[in-house]
Amino acid sequence: MTITLLLWVAMGTGFIFLMTCLGSAVVFFFKNQVTNDIVLTIALGFAAGIMIAASVFGLLIPSIDEASNSGMTSWLPAAGGFILGVFFLFGLDKIIPHLHPVNNVTEGISTSLKRTSLLVSAVTLHNIPEGIAVGLSFALAAQHPENQTFLLSAMALALGIGIQNFPEGAAVSLPLRKEGMSTTKSFFLGCASGAVEPIFGFITIFFAGLIFPIMPWLLSFAAGCMLYVVVEELIPEAHLGEHSNVGTLAVMAGFVVMMVLDIAL
Repeated sequence: MTITLLLWVAMGTGFIFLMTCLGSAVVFFFKNQVTNDIVLTIALGFAAGIMIAASVFGLLIPSIDEASNSGMTSWLPAAGGFILGVFFLFGLDKIIPHLHPVNNVTEGISTSLKRTSLLVSAVTLHNIPEGIAVGLSFALAAQHPENQTFLLSAMALALGIGIQNFPEGAAVSLPLRKEGMSTTKSFFLGCASGAVEPIFGFITIFFAGLIFPIMPWLLSFAAGCMLYVVVEELIPEAHLGEHSNVGTLAVMAGFVVMMVLDIAL
């Protein structure tokens, strides 16, 4: 593990964490509940679109390419790692107590935690695969220092996830404010929900440095984690209520933004 890799991961995960905090700051500007609902719908849909494209272009395709270049059966790590990632998040979803604010459903093991704690826990759970994905992308770039394409792809992934973390931060702070929490505390808790991203980013590169031969499995694992979050939570919650068409358009917009970023860079 090199100093350069550590700096890359620090900047990448630090950026996506910062964008979560900036998104949480939206709570200072939206006071009207109808406006809050629309913003939340757009935030969830846009985040879903970004994560779908990031999973495909930034994780699954590199996983297939890495497996092929290593002489493996190209589809096996992509499919196998993806399935493992899905069941990993499925397990966390069943274990970690959290609350979905849009449909007011509590999941995970029974707990005495307050609603506000469960709200923060829900989006903190979403942010784990994002930190893993960014960490792995920069680890892959470090594995191929002769090819700048990998570094540019990692930067595009960090930029895309950072962009979607802006509305995702709002998706934490706005419901907390709706629950009656102060604006300032809603902001700080929304910001704190993104702290797992740098943590899991560094944990990931530590293990990736030990097990580079299974990098294709790790990349698809991160993709499975991210798409589980999208299908299980983000898209359904973006289509509840009166603004479902807005949610659909936001998903498409997020996908296009991330696709363009990945191809352009």
